[in-house]
Amino acid sequence: MSAAKRGTERPSATDPGAEPSAAAAPETAGTPAPSLPRQRQDTADGPPALTLLVVGDDPTGVFTAPWFQDGSGPRIRVLRAGNLTAAGRLLTDDVHCILLDLPDVLEGVRHVLRVAPYTAVLVLTDGADDGSAAEAVRVGAQDHLARGDVDAAAVTRAVRYAVERKRADLALRKLTETRLLAQENRRLERGLLPTPLLEGADLRFAAHYRPGRSRALLGGDFYDTVRTSDGVVHAMIGDVCGHGPDAAALGVELRIAWRALTFAGLGGEALLRTLQQVLVNERADDEIFATLCALDIAPDGHSAGLYLAGHPAPLLAGPGRVPRLLPHEDGGPALGLLPDALVEWQRVPVALDGEWRLMLYTDGLIEGRVGKGTQRLEQDGMVRLVSRLLAAGLHGDALLDAAVTEVRELNGGELTDDVAVVLLERTGLQP
Repeated sequence: MSAAKRGTERPSATDPGAEPSAAAAPETAGTPAPSLPRQRQDTADGPPALTLLVVGDDPTGVFTAPWFQDGSGPRIRVLRAGNLTAAGRLLTDDVHCILLDLPDVLEGVRHVLRVAPYTAVLVLTDGADDGSAAEAVRVGAQDHLARGDVDAAAVTRAVRYAVERKRADLALRKLTETRLLAQENRRLERGLLPTPLLEGADLRFAAHYRPGRSRALLGGDFYDTVRTSDGVVHAMIGDVCGHGPDAAALGVELRIAWRALTFAGLGGEALLRTLQQVLVNERADDEIFATLCALDIAPDGHSAGLYLAGHPAPLLAGPGRVPRLLPHEDGGPALGLLPDALVEWQRVPVALDGEWRLMLYTDGLIEGRVGKGTQRLEQDGMVRLVSRLLAAGLHGDALLDAAVTEVRELNGGELTDDVAVVLLERTGLQP
């Protein structure tokens, strides 16, 4: 059955493989039979109609009737096709059910399921004990109809039940797919949005993650924060270019690799080079890259080392100090852009005096629009926004939630890119 011809060709009176619908209005030989609308239509003779396409020779002539109806049940309009090729010319979205009366009924069921996966299927058998009946249902037919039991009541009931079973099957399949997708996203979420390991650190941690509107649940942003046995706190945030499950999966791999390498004692440029190797080996094509920001905070909390791989610089704030961006001039390229021999990532020393707040973020936070024009928030606008929220006394989760909410409002709705924000605070508010 040619899917390309569905709904575009109709059998003519000279086509030996197909018969025009007997329920159609009177027509001259060779005139195409009219098509039904996609949905059930109300007829002058009763309730909404269902269209049944019978495929086969019908040697006993049981389906010569133009339609079947039992009492006040649905009117079953009958179309006829002598074989699967002819059926392809009649098989449009107007057909609610297909009944197969073929020598090889199992192959017929498989064929119809390939070309019309959303249409109910019945098979005509010699009787209830016909072995092919159960096999056809196992392959994918909704039910079978015994040739000797064909009458208005049997056909009406069989078609109606087959259509409803098909709808139930499709609804169950969609529900199952939705559940599987949710399970997959939960697995990705556990990888992308980990629990920080900061036991013993005199720091408070907060994070906010929001996928862009063009994605379902997760994107390619990732982050992590751990404290190693030497008391150093390591924080990281990154962004895989692209969106969807492939970007999310690669983000999970990079995040897990970063944590494992960090606990193994690798750090600085050596760690970034190893992460680049992971990305190059795991990415789907050579155009994929990832940006990364990494901070190593000394055990006393008074200094840190910053590494930037094509990523926006973090924001540093503290009591009595104007929030500012950390230096970014010595940052290196994103992971995966250049071969190892051409890459250099330098450590930028950062002084952290007294109480402080460090905010790491992905570019989704700064690339939203400001108003209806083309102006973007950018880093300067983000610094002003966060400064105002800090002056209002917000901190922790409340600060991040308010910042992302305001960025969305300035954008006029959901942001197109994913947003991840991490906040580390060393303040006198520690319990």
